[in-house]
Amino acid sequence: MTAATTIVVADDHPAMLAAVSETLERHGFEIVGRATDGQQTLAMIEAAKPKVALVDVRMPRLSGIEVAVRAVGLSPETSIIFYTAYGDRALLSEALDVGARGFVLKEAPLTDLVRAVETVVGGDAYVDPVLAGFLVSGDLTAQLPALTQREREVLRLLSDGHANEEIGKQLHISAETVRTHVRKAMAKLEADTRTQAVATALRQRIIS
Repeated sequence: MTAATTIVVADDHPAMLAAVSETLERHGFEIVGRATDGQQTLAMIEAAKPKVALVDVRMPRLSGIEVAVRAVGLSPETSIIFYTAYGDRALLSEALDVGARGFVLKEAPLTDLVRAVETVVGGDAYVDPVLAGFLVSGDLTAQLPALTQREREVLRLLSDGHANEEIGKQLHISAETVRTHVRKAMAKLEADTRTQAVATALRQRIIS
């Protein structure tokens, strides 16, 4: 690699942010931004157009998933790698849905993170070995009811106790649209009530 690969690193834990950035720099990568929340991450991706954005899935202001969705329009050349403490199938499925090129668990050694970045820069996708077993069965979503990303977001906010109006505001959609997403999710999960839909989605780890 002649020019150093540029990377934006995002994590709301300062110690993790520092450790990851230093490790990548030692391996010759160029850190062009360090962000501690989703909106900051998005602004850095837009400004720096890095080759890779290493994004924590759970962050304040915008989730990593939301960052990935919006980054496509702002910097289509940027490959997103998620790293997270939550290694569940639903999250991996969601990450792949939004076009992430890599998925690394925080419990993995930092050398795995370096390998993930190298793999993605080389044009391949990288999934943490712990989670790779989920992919062996072919299409991940085959074992899960096919909820859209928006339906999952609505259920996740419902599970946090938000009302339709609040959910609508957060997702910039009308309360009526929220109700439609809930109805569709209930039908797919064969649930009679919203509460049952949320419980089923949590149990099947469609949301977490």
